[in-house]
Amino acid sequence: MAENPVTSGAKKVIVFSGKGGVGKTTIAAATALNCALEGEKTLIISTDPAPSLSHIFEKKLEDKPAKVLENLYFDELGFEEIKKMWEVKFGREVYQIFSSFVNVPYEEFTNHIITILPGLTEEFMVNYIKELYQSRQYQRIIWDTAPLGQTLGLFKVPSMFIEHLRTAPRIYSQLTMANESRSSIFNIIKSWRELSQEDMSFLRDDVRFVTIAIPEALSVQQLEGIFDEFDRYEIQVKELIVNHVIRNYDSEFLLSKLKQQKKYLQYIYEKFGFLEIKEVPEFPYEIKGLERLKEVDRTMRETTDSVLPG
Repeated sequence: MAENPVTSGAKKVIVFSGKGGVGKTTIAAATALNCALEGEKTLIISTDPAPSLSHIFEKKLEDKPAKVLENLYFDELGFEEIKKMWEVKFGREVYQIFSSFVNVPYEEFTNHIITILPGLTEEFMVNYIKELYQSRQYQRIIWDTAPLGQTLGLFKVPSMFIEHLRTAPRIYSQLTMANESRSSIFNIIKSWRELSQEDMSFLRDDVRFVTIAIPEALSVQQLEGIFDEFDRYEIQVKELIVNHVIRNYDSEFLLSKLKQQKKYLQYIYEKFGFLEIKEVPEFPYEIKGLERLKEVDRTMRETTDSVLPG
């Protein structure tokens, strides 16, 4: 049986990224199923605000994580989980300090911080997945990320925090408070900086990134920006999956659609030919359930040339 090129590398955490609507969750679920069937205890985890793993696996998330079959589990992280992570790491300490000069209830303070602080949710998602990886509880972790904008925000988290921390001591040192409280602030800032740096190292060293696109104008236009962002943070990407490629064009509609795809596919191969590019065809039915996910995985195992009309 041919090997799935996405899972063939040594890195055991695989992230699927791309704009919304390109089929990240489907490809991620098919990859997770492949890993589980190959004998690896696998967790697929979604940090998309509108997760659909329950729909794809046709299973309710009654337990966290939920068991799909032997070796395969899935989970979905939302606002409440992120808030709990914040509380465990820094929430109570930060509130204790800020409440000395800001009169605001703890719940209101936490909701406000989680909602408005740039990148905070992504920071703790990264940290959570890093700790799962380090626990060795799973042999493979598949990460279905949020749509493009939020995913790229994930890379900006450490640098944003570090930039904030450069000015924060000057701000906090001007506040009138006891030396003990001031010391606590500096300790929190130091811990937060260390957390951000560790998470960025985890992304660079232990995570395999796979980008997913579709052969349409908006998706293709965004690819260059995606890879520029990866380069900026020294994130190496070697795989690009082009999803929803028309293979069978036995109607005028499909032939017309395929001809539209042709120029975008050609651009992808010319511009990103240094990557391992894999095409996944458009299926004539909804991808839902294990059998259809197996079919998606099978297409990623096959080595086929792009099928384009002349």
